[in-house]
Amino acid sequence: MSEKSTKQQENPLANIMWNVLIPVVALSFLSKGDNNPLEQAANEKLWHIGPVWGMILAVSLPVIYGIHFFIKNKKANFFSILGIISILLTGGIALMTFQKDGTVQDHAPFWFALKEAAVPMIFGITILVSHWTKTPLVRVFLYNPDFFNIPKIEKTVRAKGADSEYNKLIFTGTLLLSGSFFISSAMNYFLAMYLLNGNTGSQEVFNEAVGKLTAWGFAVIGLPMMVILMITMWKLVSGLQRMTGMDNEEILLPR
Repeated sequence: MSEKSTKQQENPLANIMWNVLIPVVALSFLSKGDNNPLEQAANEKLWHIGPVWGMILAVSLPVIYGIHFFIKNKKANFFSILGIISILLTGGIALMTFQKDGTVQDHAPFWFALKEAAVPMIFGITILVSHWTKTPLVRVFLYNPDFFNIPKIEKTVRAKGADSEYNKLIFTGTLLLSGSFFISSAMNYFLAMYLLNGNTGSQEVFNEAVGKLTAWGFAVIGLPMMVILMITMWKLVSGLQRMTGMDNEEILLPR
């Protein structure tokens, strides 16, 4: 394996830590106290830096991690950039809706929910539209040369005259992949409204609710999406087997 391909692999545990665990900790445990961490009351801990700075820290660390990863690998893409924009919007919406009296504007949950729904919706639309471009994104995320022996598969497809069936299979994969993001969009919206509504009484409580949203979103939404992705992979492999007569060892590359 070349140095370039090694660089492009991201450690999933590091990703979870920087994008989920650290923001949850910052929002849940660091957001207590006054917004001026230099003026702490007697009952406050050293790490109680206040809701505003807790939110800023929760947002800035994942962004720094993402920028570092891009610089290190010298590669960025639309979805990674959209992810960073999403994180920045989280902080921006929070700070815009924080009020001087320590409360949060009543419409803050709606704006958060809208943002949470918009990002996966954009993902899904982009994946769907890409089917009619030179590079369908299903070929980037799932059906790509890292997993499938595409040259051999397409050679066999041409030999059997199954091009039409092959294109339909790729489109089915596109529909399933984009559909998983559309489902995520709806789940994101309702989860955000459920967890954030009624928690605008104080910035500290609101930050804790956003922390819960980050954690529960990863579990409640991430796991179903993984199941859909596994079903999509199964559909691709089984469809290719039926179409080409090849077995798993010929279709999939050894890992």
